[in-house]
Amino acid sequence: MKSTIVIPNYNGMEYLEKCLVSLMVDTEDYPARILVVDNGSVDRSAEAAEKMAGVEVIRMGKNTGFCTAVNAGIKASDTPYVILLNNDLTVEKGFVRAMEEALDRNQKAFSAGAQMRMMKAPDRMDNAGDYYCALGWAYDYGKGRKISERYTKPRKIFASCGGAAIYRRSVFEEIGCFDERHFAYLEDVDIGYRARIYGYHNLYEPRAVVYHAGSSVSGSKYNEFKINLSSANSIYLIEKNMPFLQVLLNLPFLLLGFGMKFLFFLRKGFGKIYLKGLLRGFRIYYREGGRKMHVPFQKKNFGNYLLIQWELWINMFRRLSG
Repeated sequence: MKSTIVIPNYNGMEYLEKCLVSLMVDTEDYPARILVVDNGSVDRSAEAAEKMAGVEVIRMGKNTGFCTAVNAGIKASDTPYVILLNNDLTVEKGFVRAMEEALDRNQKAFSAGAQMRMMKAPDRMDNAGDYYCALGWAYDYGKGRKISERYTKPRKIFASCGGAAIYRRSVFEEIGCFDERHFAYLEDVDIGYRARIYGYHNLYEPRAVVYHAGSSVSGSKYNEFKINLSSANSIYLIEKNMPFLQVLLNLPFLLLGFGMKFLFFLRKGFGKIYLKGLLRGFRIYYREGGRKMHVPFQKKNFGNYLLIQWELWINMFRRLSG
């Protein structure tokens, strides 16, 4: 057994059982440990999971957020690999095997993300890797696009979407686990960024196919909670991962990117919420202990910073060109 599958859960009764059943089918002849980390659910989804054979449940007692929940699962694991899976996903047969083989083939790979399709429109992509650019934007590659040949080929990506990804557990011991100050949103980009600084790769594995229901837990696409949290994390991510000179180099692009986002949310009626989130990001880093999470600059990683910077520029043009 190579993998522990960690599923964070909060009031996931509508989807969790389907997720677990699909995993049980997949692991019948390719075993993996299945661990549900429950964030204080009140809909009895945790009790339902406990009744399923081969499923272990860790109860957190309250909603600690995605990062704290998955970190508890990572720390409870004893396998070389850890697979993170959202509770509103189902997996195709062969998912676990494909995930493990992706890391088996590349010893410098920290993670590999699955081919994530939309559950309600299975002929369309939901995620084929997380990308990050010099504008300070993270985006899902392929989201909403028709499945085509470009999404059937493995490749390197900036970071793996934490909704369906496998991670090499030993690397967590070197670079640290998910940053719990994120609570949720951009935490997967953050840890993928950190791994890149240390010289590891993140991969896209199209043979591992999952179907994603969508925002089953946190609600609509745009709401105050999401906008405030994601905008705060967008600032925090930059402050903790970029050396000062890299921030200065990207400052014109960052100002442009955050300005464009502000105008977008202003038209949606969330302009003030977005600005408050940005200010909160600075507060997290400078006043709430986030500075101690800053990735220290090391000369041996200088080449990795150069590669990352080049990719930030490439991804910016890729994003703006659609």
